[in-house]
Amino acid sequence: MTLLAQGEPMIWLTGGALVLAVAMILALLTLVVVNAAATFWPGRLVLVTTVDGRKLLGEVTRDDTYKPDESVFEKLPEEHRAAAKASLDASGCAHRRLLRTGNYELTNEHFNWVSDFEIASEELPEWAVIFERRAWGWFYGVPKAFLVDGKPVTDDTASAWSAFEEHLPDVQERFERAVAITEHDIGELNAQEEAARLDITRARLDHGADSPQVREAQSHFANIREELTAEREHFTKAIQELNAENARYALAVTTADGQEHTLPLDKIVRAYAANQLSWSERAGVYFSRWREFLLDMPREANTEGGVFPAICGTVTMTLIMSLAVVPFGVLAALYLKEYAKAGAIVSAIRIAINNLAGVPSIVFGVFGLGFFCYIIGGFIDGGPRRVDIVPWPSVTWFAVAGVLAACSTGAFLLGIYNLSVRKAEMTPLRKAASWGSVVLWLASCGLLVALVAYTPFFDGFYAAKIADGNNPTYGKGALVWASLTLALLTLPVVIVATEEALSAVPNSMREGSYACGASKWQTIRRIVLPRAMPGIMTGMILAMARGAGEVAPLMLVGAVKVAPNLPVDATFPFVHPDRSFLHLGFHIYDVGFQSPNSEAAIPLVYTTTLLLIAIVATLNVFAVWMRARLRRRFVVGQF
Repeated sequence: MTLLAQGEPMIWLTGGALVLAVAMILALLTLVVVNAAATFWPGRLVLVTTVDGRKLLGEVTRDDTYKPDESVFEKLPEEHRAAAKASLDASGCAHRRLLRTGNYELTNEHFNWVSDFEIASEELPEWAVIFERRAWGWFYGVPKAFLVDGKPVTDDTASAWSAFEEHLPDVQERFERAVAITEHDIGELNAQEEAARLDITRARLDHGADSPQVREAQSHFANIREELTAEREHFTKAIQELNAENARYALAVTTADGQEHTLPLDKIVRAYAANQLSWSERAGVYFSRWREFLLDMPREANTEGGVFPAICGTVTMTLIMSLAVVPFGVLAALYLKEYAKAGAIVSAIRIAINNLAGVPSIVFGVFGLGFFCYIIGGFIDGGPRRVDIVPWPSVTWFAVAGVLAACSTGAFLLGIYNLSVRKAEMTPLRKAASWGSVVLWLASCGLLVALVAYTPFFDGFYAAKIADGNNPTYGKGALVWASLTLALLTLPVVIVATEEALSAVPNSMREGSYACGASKWQTIRRIVLPRAMPGIMTGMILAMARGAGEVAPLMLVGAVKVAPNLPVDATFPFVHPDRSFLHLGFHIYDVGFQSPNSEAAIPLVYTTTLLLIAIVATLNVFAVWMRARLRRRFVVGQF
């Protein structure tokens, strides 16, 4: 017997393929984890003096080797050119480092490359400080004086830094109070005023421009506006007082090249003397940055701050998508496996489902934008006319409604007749009644859709917003449409997994149930579905994993760069399906490829990727845990 006949080469081939696949996965995860874990670790600040007299203060973010051309040496002083060329290695390459120097408003640059042959000296200044700001990026410098009301109250660096650390927490607390008043209190007043204003438009649409209802709505709006104006002035005054108190405090800073700059304390998020930090203090800054990343709002075009809105949007969208796709997928698989007879139609449906799994995701996005957003959403907002449908006259509509009533009644009666006749008595009359029932039910469904689409009695739930400023509520990208689009995208996964799970249930269990007198549905509900539930959960896990990571469809049907409100909050109905949302996958694309500061965004891309992987893994682990519990409860065995 040959070695090939024994199958030994195939063992090595299949085992090697498995090892290669695992190695690639581990390499990818290691790359993401290592780069993401180091993103927020604070580095030291290096003061570099170049041979041409420039001074650069910043953090070393990365280094590499490159081959400089002649123009690089021409920029050096003549007496240093020979030494610079002599420092090149045998291949003519030089080593260089990328310094994050910040101070963008002064230099118009965030980063600077510095080659080793350009450096005359470098040091680690004791009082070099990193200032993480709410705008303009980071600032690097040495504290010079602490200012109160524009006047210095300290005379050396140490006392200036001490006063800064003393006042910064109070300034930040006042800043957060002002933001809370603006977003919540004033925002609520604006919402009440907008609702009263829309009542005028709604009354004008329903009763005419000169109706008493319009005058009443206008009077109500005037009263509401007067009341809200008084409250708004109160909140505005509180914000002005907080901002005025914060404006008293500032820090004068000297940059590496000797420029003086004043930093208002209310614009600073975090500051630390990088070269004085102990290991424990560096760990404190590290975890503080992680807390900010996970819980705060983004800033600086999403390149700084937190990603909490994106986390909320990703989790909410994934859960709604799962709630939408699993019931439809399971019902479709149940019909195909338990009820449908094998034939050309069922085969065509299965082929269509398999082909649907291979359709590019952007196609689903285009479909979701056209069907869900523009047609369904537009119909909800403004009725048939919003989607360019001319409603039927009332007489026609009622006539079609009568036909619908007749068709549905006939279908119901034929169905009752079919159930009353035993299956063994398959007479030509029963066959005609069976097909007649199917045709009438299909006709009833079509007529029902037509009645809804061409109704003359519905002008939309948000017609006032459309008439007031063409401001759609559901006729645009929204959380609900993104969830339904991804539900369609992942539907084939759930159907295929559910069919396989149903096939794994032994027929002996079905036959035993029938022998005990159970009906078809009782057998499915009490015998088949419980034992197929672990496989159904597998389909849900795969659907969640794919749906949570999709980006292309979301760019068309709901994901945005900046969302003013979270899709989930404490305001009824708590989950707001009409809102746009942030998504971690789209956030990665936006930060990595649309950011004005691409170098600073590279570490954030790895960190956000790690977070997305962690969220998907957490959702999957929870689903796997549920599947394991179901599997232990219903152990499937062959009779």
